[in-house]
Amino acid sequence: MRILLLDAAPGVLLDREVERMIGHGLAVTLNLRRVGDRAGAVAAWADRVDFTDVDLFDESALIDEVVRDGLGYHALKSRAGAPLRAGLIAAATDGALARPLRVIGRAGAGTDHVDLAAAARHGVAVTHTPGSNANAVAEFALAQLLCLTRGLTAHNDAAHQGRWSTPTAAAAELSELTLGIAGLGRTGSALAERARLLGMTVQGWSRTPDRRTPPAAPLHRTDSLAALLATSDVVSLHLPLTRLTAGLMGPAELALMRPGSILLNTSRGGIVDEQALADALRDPAHPLAAAAVDTFAHEHAAFASPLFGLPNALLTPHTAGMTGRAMADAALGCADHIAALLAGRPEGIPVATAPPGETRSAP
Repeated sequence: MRILLLDAAPGVLLDREVERMIGHGLAVTLNLRRVGDRAGAVAAWADRVDFTDVDLFDESALIDEVVRDGLGYHALKSRAGAPLRAGLIAAATDGALARPLRVIGRAGAGTDHVDLAAAARHGVAVTHTPGSNANAVAEFALAQLLCLTRGLTAHNDAAHQGRWSTPTAAAAELSELTLGIAGLGRTGSALAERARLLGMTVQGWSRTPDRRTPPAAPLHRTDSLAALLATSDVVSLHLPLTRLTAGLMGPAELALMRPGSILLNTSRGGIVDEQALADALRDPAHPLAAAAVDTFAHEHAAFASPLFGLPNALLTPHTAGMTGRAMADAALGCADHIAALLAGRPEGIPVATAPPGETRSAP
């Protein structure tokens, strides 16, 4: 079985990931486009893997690689969200290929970059690693919260400029704040547990009525997103990006937030209307005081946002889940899942499906 590593794990994890896949009996082709040390990777693996160099965000180039010489790949593995859309999936599953595509693996929780409806139509299983970075993202959200509630970026900037700045108003302690968590899956629940231990009042809302948070993190559940927004000092988003959550936080929702409130987004950029968020942060009369954003509608080479340059917007390049443990769990777990599915052992392997109401292909 042949697998194309679209974007391998970074740094020293690359060797562990490739070794794990070879150990499963997979024939690996490594895409060098986003490998930091290309020469080192080639020197280390030249006698055991094949190599290619393709831009993951150039769909036509990626299709050409997948169908090159009429061979194909049984599996594709991605890490950083390169779009795998209907055209690519159709080409990769062409019956004329010697190795039509059977599995797509994502080393991470989200699968919004994959056209799940197209994958289902063509019989391709899409596996991922839910929960692999839950603790890492929860910790990052807490870091965002503390940074903004205590004004750390402004004080840091002033100190580097030789200015001794003092707060214009006393900061609130965490025990005085209510944290609202939108999305009560693994990450939202991990954040709830940590925030409660720090003395915060925590409440949550979930689009899934029967979603239960772990006993270690009991919290009050609001009946609606609107209620959560109106009664929280800090709102942290932990929702998947679907047709139903795209643009969920728009002008009307932002206007519902408490005066002086903060919004944190470590989930997916498309959940928040970035232009509406930028407009809110520019307006001194708006109730929203600041936002921390780690995920954007346009990322990587296409990185652009109306939030650029706003002093009350803390922006980071989708790094919340990038701890050594989280990335290792995701990379190795994804390799195990792909190998199991290719071997016809689907028991216990997480497979993503399009949510109800999302039967059409993504554009």
